[in-house]
Amino acid sequence: MENNNFLKEHLRKLEEMLLRPEIRNSPTELRNILADNFFEIGSSGKILHKDGIAPEGIGVVNMQLSEFEIHPLSDEIILTTYRIFNKETQQYTLRSSIWKYMENRWQMVFHQGTKTDSST
Repeated sequence: MENNNFLKEHLRKLEEMLLRPEIRNSPTELRNILADNFFEIGSSGKILHKDGIAPEGIGVVNMQLSEFEIHPLSDEIILTTYRIFNKETQQYTLRSSIWKYMENRWQMVFHQGTKTDSST
């Protein structure tokens, strides 16, 4: 497995990319990051599959990521956990993603957001 510090920083950058408007509004960019079998259980409770992404992308957000950690499940599979603060709604969510190394790059295969009442 890659050096854990390097891997942690790399996966954090990928997660942060998914918060940027130019990535979220680009189905091409999203296809590069999300695995073909990707699905998400959003903090709203809605389930989204990669093939359900609209032509205009997944919408712009104003969010800040913190408390990022990685939890290796195998050499090719990593669970990431972190906290998001939505600056527009003033809502915190706990987030988790599963990343898999395939086709010579890390791809997100699963993501979940869970609302929480506080920043702790």
